Amino acid sequence: MELDIKLLKKICEIPGAPGFEKRIRDLVINIVTSLADEVKIDNLGNVIAIKKAKNNSDGKKVMVAAHMDEIGFIVTHIDDKGFVRFHTLGGFDPKTLTAQRVIVHGNKDLIGVMGSKPIHVMTADEKKKLPEITDFFIDLGMSKEEVEKYIKVGDPITRDRELIEMGNCVNCKSIDNRVAVFILIEALRILENPAYDVYATFTVQEEVGIRGANVAAHGINPDFGIALDTTIAFDVPGAQPHERVTELGKGTAIKIMDASTICDYRMVSFMKQTAEKYNIAWQPEILTAGGTDTAGVQRMGKQGAIAGAISIPTRHLHQVIEMADKSDISNSILLLKACLEDMHSYDWSH
Repeated sequence: MELDIKLLKKICEIPGAPGFEKRIRDLVINIVTSLADEVKIDNLGNVIAIKKAKNNSDGKKVMVAAHMDEIGFIVTHIDDKGFVRFHTLGGFDPKTLTAQRVIVHGNKDLIGVMGSKPIHVMTADEKKKLPEITDFFIDLGMSKEEVEKYIKVGDPITRDRELIEMGNCVNCKSIDNRVAVFILIEALRILENPAYDVYATFTVQEEVGIRGANVAAHGINPDFGIALDTTIAFDVPGAQPHERVTELGKGTAIKIMDASTICDYRMVSFMKQTAEKYNIAWQPEILTAGGTDTAGVQRMGKQGAIAGAISIPTRHLHQVIEMADKSDISNSILLLKACLEDMHSYDWSH
């Protein structure tokens, strides 16, 4: 299927650090209002777009979760020279911060650069040492007085990198998890006859502990759950076959487990059967480190949910050069749509 790259670009580039998702939330609300029967925003800031089934005598509910937040930072200090110190919001490999531009979101958005000690003045031991988050500061090119006109402690910071197309791939910061936001929107757009009421949930604060999904699942109390998130594609030089998790271009990934969830075997089986039925390319995913909204969707309803996840293979995760294959994105949309329309036809009692 043809992807709306212009929309994907807009979704990926808009800022939304954990706890500061307003801009991406407003964009999502603007898009999904015309695609759903009802749109709710809960107290934590999750967006819940409800699409009702035409015939749902059992009153069953399916929660589909895609988190809106991206890894980022928060201002903790402005020193006498105007340099900004920060704390991370989400997981970072410190070496990926070197030579990056960021945007500090205060009264005005200001471009800054991640600065650190120049190699020219490092000692021999410092050159051998891996960088730490505390080695970095943000340089806004302004004096303290100028910085404080716009920036204060507590302001969020996001990374600056635009989306481009490379071969059959898209490359950008925050493919994790904006590609899943895009997939959920596009699935809603083509969803014709859902088997059960669909609660398309765009969650907050996943990168700092699955907080939004926990609250949303408690409120929705779904019978079934599907999370959408990126996963590791470690199909690069030096990777051993057993380390790859997934590979780009080999299809959407059906999660079997991650570090926070063992997916319900019935949902895994249903997803595999559905993919085969509609000739949708797929691959299995076992992620031994890292968790997703699947955990909240599965466990925070009153009786729990029969839950699983559709994952999007992504190289260079939690960097500004995250890369996903367009065919894998398309297959993810198609599998989600098929699952939501065929869910009533599977025997969930076994």
